Amino acid sequence: MGAVQQTSRQHLVSQVILKRFTVPGPRGSGCRLLPFDLQYPERRHKLQTTRACGWVEDFVAFESAAAEELWGSIERKVPEALAAVHAGVPFADPGHASVLRDLIVLHFVRSLHYREVHVGAFAKVRADLRSSLVQIYGKQLHCEALRETGLHLAGRRALGAHAELLIDRSETVRDHESGKLFRTSIESTFRKVQTRASSWQVEIHTPASGKFLIGDNPAVTLNQNGGVTEWGMPFGDATSIVLPIGPQHLVALGPRNKVGTLSAADVEVLNTVQIYAARRYVYMQPRSGLEAFVTQAARERPPAQVQG
Repeated sequence: MGAVQQTSRQHLVSQVILKRFTVPGPRGSGCRLLPFDLQYPERRHKLQTTRACGWVEDFVAFESAAAEELWGSIERKVPEALAAVHAGVPFADPGHASVLRDLIVLHFVRSLHYREVHVGAFAKVRADLRSSLVQIYGKQLHCEALRETGLHLAGRRALGAHAELLIDRSETVRDHESGKLFRTSIESTFRKVQTRASSWQVEIHTPASGKFLIGDNPAVTLNQNGGVTEWGMPFGDATSIVLPIGPQHLVALGPRNKVGTLSAADVEVLNTVQIYAARRYVYMQPRSGLEAFVTQAARERPPAQVQG
């Protein structure tokens, strides 16, 4: 049996979406979009291909081919659904709404914010386990350390250090360090969120004026509270999840299938959310007129939040 192939350059923002933000490049050089580095808003930003944007090295570091096949099973259906959106008939085929819903879920789970949540949760469980071993099984730890090392460990600090050694040897920690635990977790979480989202419908929004941009954490949870748009809450607390799919279209989860138009003010709010939710980059259609807006928002944005 041959070795499992590893895909190193893994796109977190689907190229099929990024292509909607492109324009033909100079002298037949192919289509290009504008990546904007939020860490360096004053830098001159150069046009790039979709292949050069929206990816992370070894996001799934263990047997990524399995995860890539799962993502591909959705992304292969997306071009037809996007074509229907751009043709103004997004619900002509009932299957398009399901594809667009899965596309939102895919970008919510296959994301930097999900990896941060996973890493943080693992670190907390590990710290809690070490504390529990010392507090509840201190006597057994002392005996195990004496058996292994011949030393009588005294004090919580010494027992904690030995507990850490035992934890390091566990299969769970080995799976975490290899990336296996993350891969199985992200696949399982995708299935769970996909099931939970199945009762939601799909909204298609176009701007009355202006254009949408897209960030490197593009599927963002939203909640309306007294006319104020809050974002980044856990999935179960959100009233919608939004995903830009082109300069002229944004899809969202909502109570019913619908097509609507957003005011210029709403478009500005949603673009600001994309900028604030991004880890480093947002992507725009060249000559969109958004560069000055993004530059100012990049200067003002708060420290990155971790979505639930």
